[in-house]
Formats: sequence, structure tokens, C-alpha cells
Amino acid sequence: MISIIATVHNGLPMNRIFWHYLQKYTFHPFELIVVDNNSTDGSREFFKSAGATMIENALNYSYPVCQNQGIAIAKYDILVFINNDVIVSPHWDKRLLEAADIHGLDVITPVGIEMLENDSVTKAIKRKWLKIKNPLALFGFSDFNLRLMHRLMYGNWERFANDRFQKFGHAIREGFIGNTVMMRRQAIDKIGIWDERIQGADFDLYIRSKKRNLEKGDIKPVQMALGVFIHHYIRLTVKSTRAPFADRENMISNEEKWGIDQMNEYCRDIITYL
Repeated sequence: MISIIATVHNGLPMNRIFWHYLQKYTFHPFELIVVDNNSTDGSREFFKSAGATMIENALNYSYPVCQNQGIAIAKYDILVFINNDVIVSPHWDKRLLEAADIHGLDVITPVGIEMLENDSVTKAIKRKWLKIKNPLALFGFSDFNLRLMHRLMYGNWERFANDRFQKFGHAIREGFIGNTVMMRRQAIDKIGIWDERIQGADFDLYIRSKKRNLEKGDIKPVQMALGVFIHHYIRLTVKSTRAPFADRENMISNEEKWGIDQMNEYCRDIITYL
């Protein structure tokens, strides 16, 4: 059993698509914990009707605050922190967990448009996505339009994902994709819960795992499973009206927390296009 934690603030068409593929392609039995940040478009009611465990916030809180709310009520030792603007691939959870077991990892992510096995492949797929997404985004983010973007990007999604797994299997490389993070609960004892001051909390999580690895050696830095691809729409609602974070006055940047020199030291082994 796994605990899947997702934060939402409106975006009902995307939420429907997210839930459809999560049900279809997740291998292990799971609980879905939805942290709803005062959605007003029916998203809260939709997830309630789907049987999700709900945390109903009266205001819009930042990502790390919401993830920690989910951790507090999660039942299981495998925690997955996932964006609601993703489409998972067949047996994504099984393949991630297998790779984590093989390589002795406490924290693992898939790959995706943001980062793949090398720079040239990453740049090529990002260019393709922007050529598809940007023109179609002019027509809005309806269920039809979102599905059309995905179909034009990959064609047969199952074949695309399975071909990638056949090519890379359980191979890994150091790095992270922040839209889907699988973590064993024991990792919290080593690197702590999400830092609620940092909106770029996935980057902070990677740095903390790297720092702990160098200092204690009891956890490996966050790794990506090269054979597991999850589609991320990437900043789907960046132009939409969104309530400001209720905790925005408490937030600092990764640069403020770590300093540029320390960030460069810890991150020199990865390349990211976040």
C-alpha cells in the first residue's frame, strides 16, 4: 500500500484527467490524500465523490505546507508527493519502487519533460512540448484540449512509456523531477519533512539529501528512474487567477537558505531545467 498526496487549487478538467490515469495505471493499492486549497470550481466535490481523503483548507497554502499536512495523516510507509497536472504511465509506482529497492534508495523520482538522460534529449523533448502546448493553450485548458496536447505529444501513450521502460529498465541517474517524488517514511528521520519556507521545495529536498549523503552517508542523493516517464503539463495555470499563498510572508528562496556557493557545490552533479 502507498499513500499518494496531491495538492489542488481549482483546475477541475485537469483533476479529472489526473484521477482517471491514476486509477488506470497505478499498480499498488493506494490511498489518495487531496489537500484542497479552497477550490471554487467543483474540484473539492469531485475528489470527495472519488473517495479521496480530504484536507480542506480555507486558504491557498504553499506546496511544502500542504505536503506536510498530507504526511501527518498518511497511513503507509511509501509516500508519493504528486502534482495534479500530471499523467502517470503504466505501473509507474511499481517501477519506481522496484528501482528504489534495486539501488537502495529512500527517495526517487521519475523522469519527464524537465529532465531526461542527457542534455540534448531533454532540450529536444522540451522544444517539442512547447511547440504543441503554446498554440493550443490559446484555446484554454478544457478536458478536450488537455487530452489533445497529450495525444499530439506522445501518440500512443502506453507504447511510449513501455518503450522507454524497455530501453532503460531500472537504470537511474542522480537528479530529480519535482512533480512526482516517492519517499520511504524512514527518509523523514534522516532529512526531515518538507521545509515550509521554500516553495521550490523539491530542489531543497535534493540538496538536503545530497548534504546528508556527504556528511553521514546513510542516504543516497535523490535519483531519477530513467525507465519511468510521467507527463507534466508544466505551469499549466501560470496565467490563471490564483489566490496568493496565505503563508507567503514566511517564504524564502533556496538561494537565501543555502547561498549560491553551497548550492553550486551540492548541485554540480545534476543538470536541471526547472
